[in-house]
Amino acid sequence: MLLNQDILTVSDVAMELRCSKAHVHNAINGKVAGVTQLPAIHMGNRKLIRRSALEQWKTANERNSFDGMAPKSSKIGAACP
Repeated sequence: MLLNQDILTVSDVAMELRCSKAHVHNAINGKVAGVTQLPAIHMGNRKLIRRSALEQWKTANERNSFDGMAPKSSKIGAACP
């Protein structure tokens, strides 16, 4: 895989994300819990992913995972028992 490719195959994305091609297809179809749908270009049975869309998707889902880790309420300044 060339690092500067504008269009990626499902195999390219799977290698980059270190997951299976089936998992990438599930992400494209919106079937992976906890992440947004991965945007893809549908050409019959073939799916192609723009490099820029993949990078935006990774950033958006990375933020979502950190948002879920933040404490629900902050008790800064609260007295300790």
